[in-house]
Amino acid sequence: MSLNRNFLVAAETALAVAIAALIAAGCGSEPSTIRATVKRVVDGDTIVVATSTGTERVRYIGIDTPESVKPNVPVQCWAKRASAINHSLVDGQTLTLRFDREHRDRYGRLLAYPIRSDGLDVGAELVRRGAARTLEFPPNTAHAVQLRAIEQRARTQRRGLWRDCPEGQSQAGTLLRSTG
Repeated sequence: MSLNRNFLVAAETALAVAIAALIAAGCGSEPSTIRATVKRVVDGDTIVVATSTGTERVRYIGIDTPESVKPNVPVQCWAKRASAINHSLVDGQTLTLRFDREHRDRYGRLLAYPIRSDGLDVGAELVRRGAARTLEFPPNTAHAVQLRAIEQRARTQRRGLWRDCPEGQSQAGTLLRSTG
């Protein structure tokens, strides 16, 4: 009986220390999520949102869609369709923006996983539909394994750009121009 009691006391102490450490780690740091309303879709992986502190440009973490608005880059295969799918998924929606390790990129954009109120992970859905490929930028890789698995299924099932942009499949991060 004494051993069980000592074990319980030790376990409770360890739990209390762990909780205190988690609380201390969160103090003074940025939030792990924020709520935001989509004001404009820029392209397949970038949106403009209104937050409680103002307007922000948000770049989705872990994915990359073909370019449709990048200066000096021709419109790439599936770019217009990826943008249209992003529109259909987020236009006018209130999203939860879930952050990873870094909150902003070198351009000042928020970096986030956009989650709809119904729980849909928008970036993962774009990959699932074949409108995006995965793109890892450490240290923001919390969902990289899951996204790679979704991309592999989309490739195998030849969805979206994996069906219509065969030249893009062999390009490292570049999807060539075609009717998109």
